[in-house]
Amino acid sequence: MATNANTITREQEREVIARAKQGDRAALRELVDGHKDRLYGFIFRMVRNQHDAEDICQDAFLKAFASLESFSTEYRFSTWLFTIGYRVCLNNLRRKKPVSSEFDFTTVPGGDNGECNDVLESEDAAKARSMVWSAVDRLSPPQRATVLLFYKQELGCHEIARILQMPPATVKSHLHRARARLRELIEPMTEHAWEHFRNFADRAG
Repeated sequence: MATNANTITREQEREVIARAKQGDRAALRELVDGHKDRLYGFIFRMVRNQHDAEDICQDAFLKAFASLESFSTEYRFSTWLFTIGYRVCLNNLRRKKPVSSEFDFTTVPGGDNGECNDVLESEDAAKARSMVWSAVDRLSPPQRATVLLFYKQELGCHEIARILQMPPATVKSHLHRARARLRELIEPMTEHAWEHFRNFADRAG
């Protein structure tokens, strides 16, 4: 049975890791199955390339398992795995030429004079989400990682700080600066997109 990283207890995780350290292939598979989706989602949003994201995830797991003996159960395995994944991700981004994700928000059509139905409202909301995440793609890698871990992974500032290996105060600074930058990018959007951003930003403390 696959380990669910969201529901497994610390004691259960320690037991799985203990078996994995002994070379138990089933335990290693549990760790992969329990974390691969969340890790891939984070990495893909960082690199915006499916092939690269798959390679980075595989590399992160291989590096994690190769140094599993050094893992301290003081932390969650997911925190350690995301730390490794983030490092590999940064190396990938440094090697590749940056790809522009410019998005001309002014070309997005507005409302249709009150004739929108539920389908159009749904499409507008989806378009708003797409524009918000297109703006996220334009943040610096540390800011983007902080936003993704905070909003998509729903991690607290202290856990993000451990993953990104920076002080919690720096994480909070990245969040504030990222929100300010997103506000600049999203301001020309339609009202639905702007409303989505307000909801997006409400989680920040």
